[in-house]
Amino acid sequence: MIGGGVFNLPGDMSRGAGTGAIIIGWIITGIGMIALAFVYQMLSDKKPELTGGVYSYAKVGFGRFLGFNSAWGYWLSAWIGNVSYAVLLFGAIGYFFPIFGNGNNLASIIGASVILWLMTYLVLRGVKSAAIINVITTIAKLVPILLFLVVAIFVFNFHKFQFQFWGTSSLGSVVEQVKSTMLVTLWCFIGIEGAVVVSGRAKNQKDVGKATVVGLVGTLIIYALITLMSLGVMHRQNLADLSNPSLAYVMEDIIGKPGAIIINLGLIISLFGSLLGWTLLAAEIPSVAADDGSFPKIFKKLNKHGSPSGSLIITNVLIQIFLIITLFSNSTYQALYSVASTAILVPYMFSAFYAVKVAFNKENKIEMKYKVCSIVASIYTIWLLYAAGVKYLFLCFILYAIGILFYVRARKEQNETKIFKGYEKYFAIGIVIIAILAIISLVTGFIKI
Repeated sequence: MIGGGVFNLPGDMSRGAGTGAIIIGWIITGIGMIALAFVYQMLSDKKPELTGGVYSYAKVGFGRFLGFNSAWGYWLSAWIGNVSYAVLLFGAIGYFFPIFGNGNNLASIIGASVILWLMTYLVLRGVKSAAIINVITTIAKLVPILLFLVVAIFVFNFHKFQFQFWGTSSLGSVVEQVKSTMLVTLWCFIGIEGAVVVSGRAKNQKDVGKATVVGLVGTLIIYALITLMSLGVMHRQNLADLSNPSLAYVMEDIIGKPGAIIINLGLIISLFGSLLGWTLLAAEIPSVAADDGSFPKIFKKLNKHGSPSGSLIITNVLIQIFLIITLFSNSTYQALYSVASTAILVPYMFSAFYAVKVAFNKENKIEMKYKVCSIVASIYTIWLLYAAGVKYLFLCFILYAIGILFYVRARKEQNETKIFKGYEKYFAIGIVIIAILAIISLVTGFIKI
């Protein structure tokens, strides 16, 4: 979960909300994400045989096509997120070497491409060796974050913290301000399901649920403290005007240029780890889905090290294409992570819905806390769809419509004559219709990227 988003929290949160709305946003996110964490804990404990995580929950609960869309959305989020990480990585490197600019010029794309295929090589060498490197980078990236929290305590100014506490008229109502924080906070927590996604590799299935909840609570505390402490160091408007990574410039305001250097180094280390971790997850989901015929067969190919080589290569070719696109479209880190965050809402939502089915099934003896959490998580994911806004939802429907072609291919590979069963065809038709409307909106300029 702790990747690039944490290093941009001060600026990203402050651009659309005042201190009061940000606090409300964190409360909503905390409740929603803790509920979602308990959902994944319950499902990993009660349904240990479903080792595909977000994909298998949707498939078992709501049918093969919606299961496919859950896997497809998760996969989209993972690799589009990696594109955003690459842009942010070279934006941070650009602090030391100006040739890389903001992370989306020619030098950055070349550098990002080299890193991308280096990560591919590491994962192809084996999942376990890649995971060891990820542990090392996780430890290293926490050091500058904790250092910031310590030094910020000594310069925290309550008057700055409460200045324009409920924002200004230009930011809109409190509800609008809270909505503006939702994709930011969601992006920061993507990865909450990481242990569940690779649960098939766990020695003890009970560890999967524990890892999810412990990781979530620790991360939530870190994120909320970074945001709130920053508001006590600089005025909200000043935070909103900072370049990426905004945490580096907050640290620079406290202790000078060495502060920005420390944070940027931490960000670079963090992003290397995140790129590696998400390369693992991005390859795992379509590979698992291909094993039972939901994705085309090419995605399930494994190499001699047991790594999902077919899925990995396809995924990273797409990342490479999108990296080149960012060079010409001047795509920003914020735009990319907003699309990635919206894409993952479908698998999160169906995980929560499936948890409701499991929790309220009389045959399952489920504790009341899990029943409550399944309902809260369902409401939270629906709220996130509303908060995401039309633009990013429309863009995601285009990507989901493309996914239907992959689903049809997979069904034909299984020699099935009936592609969609029952109500599935109506979902498919709905996705295509909304995708067409989205394309028309883009062409006419109603929606701008």
